[in-house]
Amino acid sequence: MPGLPQGKAGETESKRDRKTTERQQKDNRNTTERQVEKSRKDREKMHMSEEKYRDGAEWRLYTGAVSAAAFLMVTALTGAFFIYTHSLVVLYMGLAAISIAVGWGCLILTGLRRHLDQFMTATGELMDAVMASGNTLYEDTAGPASQQMGHLLRNITDLEEDTLLSRLGNRILRLYEVVQNSRSRVEEEKQRLQELVSDISHQVKTPAANLKMLGNTLLTHTMPPQKQKEFLEAMNGQVEKLDFLMQALVRTSRLESGILAIRKQQESLYETLASALGGILFTAEAKDIHVEVECPEHLIVPHDHQWTAEAIFNLLDNAVKYTPSGGKIHIKAEKQEMYTRLEITDTGKGIPETNHAAIFQRFYREENTADTQGLGLGLYLTREIITRQGGYVKVTSAPNQGSTFSIYLPNR
Repeated sequence: MPGLPQGKAGETESKRDRKTTERQQKDNRNTTERQVEKSRKDREKMHMSEEKYRDGAEWRLYTGAVSAAAFLMVTALTGAFFIYTHSLVVLYMGLAAISIAVGWGCLILTGLRRHLDQFMTATGELMDAVMASGNTLYEDTAGPASQQMGHLLRNITDLEEDTLLSRLGNRILRLYEVVQNSRSRVEEEKQRLQELVSDISHQVKTPAANLKMLGNTLLTHTMPPQKQKEFLEAMNGQVEKLDFLMQALVRTSRLESGILAIRKQQESLYETLASALGGILFTAEAKDIHVEVECPEHLIVPHDHQWTAEAIFNLLDNAVKYTPSGGKIHIKAEKQEMYTRLEITDTGKGIPETNHAAIFQRFYREENTADTQGLGLGLYLTREIITRQGGYVKVTSAPNQGSTFSIYLPNR
């Protein structure tokens, strides 16, 4: 293999992996601490908002009741005296009392408006705190009643922007939309979880059934040691398949959940490619597959070394698996204006154009690849890794004409 520092990559790989693991563990601890602190502050803010909400509601009910009772009492007494005495003096005094009551009512109304403003602000803060802390409601809100509620809230917000009712309507509408969006996300996650469980069950079912069959055969049949060894080797192969599945699922889960975050740094793509090639060289030599590489030694691109090496390895591993003995794999890396492109071309079976999008789905495998070991996670994981770094993956392929997978990594 011309131009590849295989010895250097092998010596430094374990040290680099240890540093990367320590850095990721430190980042995970910091992220967890920040999330715990943010959750605590959100709970405190929501508790304070609830107190303001409760105080505002109690004050509004109390002052409203007292003011209404006082105004009605003054009006009733004035009317009673006038009816009883028919005196103009009493009438004038009653009018004066009513004027005073009206003035007092205006003052009370002004105070009510000020406290109602505070009440509205506290209500909005409570809603904001609920939305920020993620305490959303997951009841079934997709029925006619919820549609009527949404229509009513939108009618409220059509009022003038400076009215109290409109302001409250805007706040409630925001909370309503958050609840609806949260419910949609929950439904999507449930659907994805069901599909994932179904896919995993399908992948585990075959090796588990094979293990059971082989074990029962060993227990119920007497056979020479050489035959027993063959059965044990077959069982070991099924165990390795299950182990590979579990490791692939763990890597995928950690990447999707953010437990292992991607950290882009200015790294040598030459060394990253060398790390990926180290995992397929022996298999390629065993199949007499010739591997050609064109990659400048000083090609520096911002990327995550470990995860990008994983993505490249998945493409190379597929190329070796599906290229017949005596075939060829050509790798070329070049820096373009906006992206750095890494092409991997093989002389394998090829993929129909109608399946180019499907091959990146989780657990997808071509019908004519049943005799080749694999789980259908490699291309899915590769696209996830490259996409999370701001890049993308393209495929050009046709049956019996080989395949070309191109990774594009942004130069910035």
